[in-house]
Amino acid sequence: MLAGKRVLITGGAGFMGTALAKKLADQNEVMIYDNLHRNALRNTDLLHHPHVRFEQADVLDLGQLEKSIQGATHVVHLAAIAGVDTVLESPVRAMRVNILGTVNVLEVASRLHGLERLVDLSTSEVFGSRAYRVEETHVTSQGSVGEARWSYAVSKLASEYLAHSYFHEFGLPIVTVRPFNVYGPNQVGVGAVHQFIKKALRNEAVEIHGDGSQIRSWCYIDDVVDALLLVLVKPEAVGQVFNVGNPRSTVTILDLATRIIRLTAASSQAVFTPIGYADVEIRVPSVDKAKTLLGFDAQVDLDEGLRRTIAWYRSHS
Repeated sequence: MLAGKRVLITGGAGFMGTALAKKLADQNEVMIYDNLHRNALRNTDLLHHPHVRFEQADVLDLGQLEKSIQGATHVVHLAAIAGVDTVLESPVRAMRVNILGTVNVLEVASRLHGLERLVDLSTSEVFGSRAYRVEETHVTSQGSVGEARWSYAVSKLASEYLAHSYFHEFGLPIVTVRPFNVYGPNQVGVGAVHQFIKKALRNEAVEIHGDGSQIRSWCYIDDVVDALLLVLVKPEAVGQVFNVGNPRSTVTILDLATRIIRLTAASSQAVFTPIGYADVEIRVPSVDKAKTLLGFDAQVDLDEGLRRTIAWYRSHS
């Protein structure tokens, strides 16, 4: 476990950022840097923690970012525009924030003295529409030009190239993490688990885009945070890319919806709606590299993770 350090988390008010901050705050100084585009902080007591500071600011604000990063020993770069609906709404904004924001983080980090680690959060989207047991070295696929959905994947892949260029050219201690379909308590945004549970708890129809045959591997938030803690401390992580996910929790979207309806004891029915964008048919990671170099192995399988998540949503509805 990291201890006695100063950690800057861009996008730290989001789902993954708040979960990570909660784990770090007791033994480290944590700076949460976020414009509150998505605010999971409101469901926590982090702002009252004596080791936590919050700066409401944007990663596109280079001047403010440079001030806030001073003294940081570790940086976790989570700030991004994500989620299919959000990206489709403004692919230009998604690419601006994801690429230029990453440039800003890398640039100010490269001028820091004493920086021990910079973790850049990428995405499994870089593998395109079909990704079965993909390894970190497998060829990425960016989809066709003009299809707005892939602008997110391209922006995150560009950020990966940028980060590793700073590693090779300037020695910046970079690690890239590609999470696969993260879910859990306090999720904000438009994720399938988040949406399905909210609908099921109200006994409303659970809406599935497409025919529900799409396949995903689901990784519980605590497991993702454990992986992030490992890459923050393991020297073997520097300069590497890691898939983080749980291949054991692989189901179709229809199966996911059915499980949630069963676990909530809802009277909801799954309904199918046309899909109006390019979709991913299958997304299952190989996590062998993370197991070998980091000792990472996801512990929370799907039904248990869903039970914990449903319980949280019940208590916060």
